[in-house]
Amino acid sequence: MSSLGLWVARRSHGVGEADIAVGYAHAQAPTAYGLVFVFVVETVGVSFMLAAYPVAHLVMLLLDVYTVFLVLGLHAAAVTRPHVVGPGALRVRRGAGLDLRIPVERIASVRYDLRFPDANTSEDGVLDVAIASQTSITIKLTRPVTTVGLLGQPTEVHTVRCHADEPQTAVAAIKKLLPSDS
Repeated sequence: MSSLGLWVARRSHGVGEADIAVGYAHAQAPTAYGLVFVFVVETVGVSFMLAAYPVAHLVMLLLDVYTVFLVLGLHAAAVTRPHVVGPGALRVRRGAGLDLRIPVERIASVRYDLRFPDANTSEDGVLDVAIASQTSITIKLTRPVTTVGLLGQPTEVHTVRCHADEPQTAVAAIKKLLPSDS
């Protein structure tokens, strides 16, 4: 929910002066706004249906308003927490749930690579940070990095695939950080 405040203030989380922010939220925006619209319509409809039952009406109104703010907060987290290309490291993020720091010296190669990964299958050592069921950048590593899953389980990955709104620009920015022989 703190991302809503950052979003309203038009600020980003964790982006310094020398850093380049790489956004990824545009692909999920139509879905997020569509859900907000549906939840608002549902809130109005349920309010009319439960008008004769004040306690049930209040409970459902609170749940519905919370749901609208939750969906907006999830989208705001994606907007305000972009991937970050900075001196010495690349931060690959997905909202407030993933923040993977990759030291520049561990990046072997980076390329534009549009994919639509299957959510039901995954390759060993590959982290797919898909947004709207797509990734557009593939980052190969010289040595694995450790990422921590939602339930706290560490996983070593040697390839990271993520999405960016402007993938060619992001790839160029990352390549500028790499040694010239890469």
